[in-house]
Amino acid sequence: VQLQASGGGLVHPGGSLTLSCAASGFGLDYYPITWFRQAPGKEREGVSCLAKSDGSTWLADSVKGRFTISRDEAKNTVYLQMNSLKPEDTAVYYCATHRSPAYGCYAPIELYDYWGRGTQVTVSS
Repeated sequence: VQLQASGGGLVHPGGSLTLSCAASGFGLDYYPITWFRQAPGKEREGVSCLAKSDGSTWLADSVKGRFTISRDEAKNTVYLQMNSLKPEDTAVYYCATHRSPAYGCYAPIELYDYWGRGTQVTVSS
């Protein structure tokens, strides 16, 4: 099982980025994908999740209306479209999954056992 996150970069406030999380070794039909982020000096926090197994999706309140999560089944990839970016969105973004599909998008972070390498998102003028 491997996850590969990409798409980070430097963007001005109000700008957009699309992050990709490519999965290999398992199908997205069964396992959820959650995007987390970690800013310097802060705890890792969940941003968005998509779980086809139970149809659940989730967005953190801080990104609702600005971020959208989606998937491409053919590419076994989950995307995080980030619009209207703010300086407080600056963080390293990670995608992760867990092997407890019954939890869907509501698993505690301790259950996440597969993590992709992070991709840096910097929002600055």
